Amino acid sequence: MNKSLIILLSFLLFTVACSNKEVKIPKIKETKQDQEMIRSYKDAYDSLERGDPYFAAKKFLEAELLYPQSEWAPRSALMASYSYYLQNYYAEALLNLERYIKTYPSHKSIAYAHYLIAMCYYESIEDEKRDSAPLIKAKDKFEFIINNYPSSDFAIDSKFKKALIEDILASKEMYLGKHYIKKGKWIAATNRYKYVIEEYNDTIFVEEALHRLVEIYYKLGLIEESKKYANVLGYNYLSGEWYKKSYKIFNQDYSLKTRKKIKKDKKSVLNKFKKLFN
Repeated sequence: MNKSLIILLSFLLFTVACSNKEVKIPKIKETKQDQEMIRSYKDAYDSLERGDPYFAAKKFLEAELLYPQSEWAPRSALMASYSYYLQNYYAEALLNLERYIKTYPSHKSIAYAHYLIAMCYYESIEDEKRDSAPLIKAKDKFEFIINNYPSSDFAIDSKFKKALIEDILASKEMYLGKHYIKKGKWIAATNRYKYVIEEYNDTIFVEEALHRLVEIYYKLGLIEESKKYANVLGYNYLSGEWYKKSYKIFNQDYSLKTRKKIKKDKKSVLNKFKKLFN
């Protein structure tokens, strides 16, 4: 019995000793790996500092691939995307950022990744008059940041850039509305102006859009519909120039009659004056 107990104790001690060795060895390797990872990350960062973002992106990606389990791996992936962004390689940056979000969804810099995606779309706007896709994608992503990361450092700038984008998009709708008016396409024109009021109600173009609707409906003989938009315009922009123009539309008949009456009165006075010399 004593012999069996001695064997059991010896086995347990041997197991514990082995387990201790197994725990210590990975710690040594992990420390060495972290040092190598930091060195690789620093080399990539130095390349970025020297003004070679394309080479830096390549080195950051290499560092991530060599040490995917390190805490520096997500940083490297994000910095690679930033390096592409600096080089204006927006397609490469976007592709890598989407991969980063899927691979490291819980990383602390995830908000910055979304912001950088928005900036890639924002910076790739070349001709907003012809291609609205980058504008809309940037706007949607800025909205995502505002709604999901309202307390982040990127939310304030996202609000500012979203407002700029909405001004551009609203101006496009106004331009198209005027184009349809010239062509006599009244329904298409009203749809554009209504869209500005509904979707871009914080822009400077809402006031004019309301006036244009007053103008179109009055011209079509839909007086009640015209008055409805005139009331909205007056309630919100009573002292504005566009309300004054809308006000003149409803008083143009009165003004025309008044002018005719004045001319008639002047003519009768002139006739009476002529009679004095006859």
